[in-house]
Amino acid sequence: MMLVTGGAGFIGSHVCEALLKRGEDVVAIDDLNTYYNPKFKLENLAILKKYKNFKFYKADISKINQLSAVFKKHKFDKIIHLAARAGVRPSIQDPYIYELVDVHGTINLLELSHKHKIKQFVFGSSSSVYGINKKVPFSESDAISKPVSPYAACKIAGEAFCHTYAHLYGIPITCLRFFTVYGPRGRPDMAPYKFTQLISEGRTVPFYGDGKSKRDYTYVSDIVDGILQALRKKYEFEIFNLGNNHTVELKKLISLIEQNVGKKAKIKKMPEQPGDVPLTYADLTKSKKMLGYNPKVKIEEGIKKFVEWYKENRQ
Repeated sequence: MMLVTGGAGFIGSHVCEALLKRGEDVVAIDDLNTYYNPKFKLENLAILKKYKNFKFYKADISKINQLSAVFKKHKFDKIIHLAARAGVRPSIQDPYIYELVDVHGTINLLELSHKHKIKQFVFGSSSSVYGINKKVPFSESDAISKPVSPYAACKIAGEAFCHTYAHLYGIPITCLRFFTVYGPRGRPDMAPYKFTQLISEGRTVPFYGDGKSKRDYTYVSDIVDGILQALRKKYEFEIFNLGNNHTVELKKLISLIEQNVGKKAKIKKMPEQPGDVPLTYADLTKSKKMLGYNPKVKIEEGIKKFVEWYKENRQ
């Protein structure tokens, strides 16, 4: 049986759905917080509850008693830990909630994994751990000692605790660094969703910096494939990048959304934001070799699919 934390969220709901389609027994937990409209998470859950092999519990990973109650009801073999407070900019406003959920919550899960003899633990990390990394593309062997946001610092801490528990207790743990994930059911605060909404509604699009910042946008189906590959390959402790190995300028992203929405963006130039990095770019050499990870969806196809989903489900 599989436990997926953050199972009602963007990536989590897609992972649950993929596992359920394979016939796996899946338990998901999520606190259904108000970081963005909880209605969207309830819609995700409605998709998952159609499967007989799915169970859901509303639980906060920062509260050990809530987690323990779920572990007492089920015997889990593997855990996919995706629950987190996400987003760079909000973490600057309230670092305390990020530390509580992303660090303390991860320790709670690792402690329970040790006590309940979990056979494999997969941790959802982030490309933000690389900070302002001048060496490109970003490799898992690069130093990650200079985070530029509390969110990034918390993900680094999560990886460090994962290594500690793998070393102390022999829990096979894989950390996956996700690079700017987008696609259907995506988070409303992420650029692809946010810009699609603003352009569709004829509202002003905030344009931070000179528009030359680049992101390694990764379509959600590729991320799900990477997570499933990680479940098939058990390592004592490893870290892998899950990206697209292709950078896209902010200007290009907006242009692609304009083409698919069928409207021009009303741009408002804004200063660069604290905590933002100029570039993310995944080196996939290790992921391809050791996981068999191979992203398939290019940005042009991915944005087209996302905008189609947005028009059907959000407009």
